[in-house]
Amino acid sequence: MAENGGVVMDEESLEGGSRIQPFSSTPMSDQWKLEEAKKQKPFSLSDRLGLEELFSVQVWRASIAELLGTALLVFLLDTIVISSYETETKTPNLVMSIFISFTITILLLAAFPVSGGHINPVITFSAALIGRISLSRAFIYILTQCGGAVLGALALKTVVSSTIEETFSLGGCTLTVITPGPNGPISIGIQTSQALWLEILCTFAFLFASVWMAFDERQAKALGLVVVCSIIGIVVGLMVFVSTTVTATKGYAGVGMNPARCIGPAIIRGGHLWNGHWVFWAGPTIACVAFYMYVKIIPIDHFHARGYKHDFMNVLKALVPLGRDH
Repeated sequence: MAENGGVVMDEESLEGGSRIQPFSSTPMSDQWKLEEAKKQKPFSLSDRLGLEELFSVQVWRASIAELLGTALLVFLLDTIVISSYETETKTPNLVMSIFISFTITILLLAAFPVSGGHINPVITFSAALIGRISLSRAFIYILTQCGGAVLGALALKTVVSSTIEETFSLGGCTLTVITPGPNGPISIGIQTSQALWLEILCTFAFLFASVWMAFDERQAKALGLVVVCSIIGIVVGLMVFVSTTVTATKGYAGVGMNPARCIGPAIIRGGHLWNGHWVFWAGPTIACVAFYMYVKIIPIDHFHARGYKHDFMNVLKALVPLGRDH
């Protein structure tokens, strides 16, 4: 979701562009001159990266919502996955997707007032790329999201039996599982390349069809917080349903779209959960970069959000000051 707090300045003032100035004969106090100089001074690389937020107590306190939100997300989602396949139903993936949609919506609404409601490195990284938050804040959020995922997986491990834990891999993200075969153990699941493409396509669809509404100020204001969070939850559930339906393969747990949710059970359970684990990070990362390129390509008047000093291109410009006077 959007950054929590702060008024976003327009692009012209961010870059130190033209501003209406008083006539030279107008008397100005020293304080006024100092304030104007600060406003027109180009942002440094430190400002672009938001390095001051690394030491901000407020940011770290806000990240607690990300930690607890992700912990609950992992615990509830993995419980839903296990329960859906344990119940006597012919469409466990449909039941699972519906409950996942409700869970995502509720947790986003709960976390939004405190941290902006990310609870997913995909949302955090894409927000950092387009400049809604700084890379420093993104680092803190992703760090606490992964920590929360570990706590959530640990909590699940303490309440399920060893048989359930073994059978469902603690509800973690898997590409394949080892099962007994007629001539010994065999591996069943999907190929790594297939899983990677599913992660890329489903994560991009997730960003394009739902998270985009939170980043676009016009749509976010018109729809309202509850509707936007509900749409995000529905799209996540839809992508889970699509990925588990088109493959229809035992051993594949479905698309992750949330690297933190995948790394939590992998750290606690280990074993085959690390097999192909990189897919659940590489796929969403590629999708986030593709989404950022889409945002930069479309006409600027179609993206109803003001310019952000933390935009990744602005960070690169500060890092490599090409074409600037020295």
